[in-house]
Amino acid sequence: MPRTPDTPAVARRRQRELRVISQMIALYCRGNHAGAARTETAFCGEPVCPACAELDAFAHGRTERCPHMATKTSCNKCATHCYPAARQEEIRTVMRYAGPRMLLHHPVAAVRHLIGR
Repeated sequence: MPRTPDTPAVARRRQRELRVISQMIALYCRGNHAGAARTETAFCGEPVCPACAELDAFAHGRTERCPHMATKTSCNKCATHCYPAARQEEIRTVMRYAGPRMLLHHPVAAVRHLIGR
């Protein structure tokens, strides 16, 4: 079922969510994978390894199709889990690592993400 077109506010929020998850994946990749392996580019424009690029593309696709963007606070509190269990664990690992580091690397994005705006 195709989703309805976003309002301008929801479109901005969706773009922000896409950028933040991509920045988190890139930050995780930078801290956990060799520099030579980072041959791909994430949605946010940062270099990532092929495995992280694949996770970034998956997260990007799921965020693009999220039907609850206008009302959701965070994915872990959402009634509809659009990530399969294995992907949920991957993204949790990324967020556990990158979440605290976002304050240093992307402070504005981190704070906005934390307050849900």
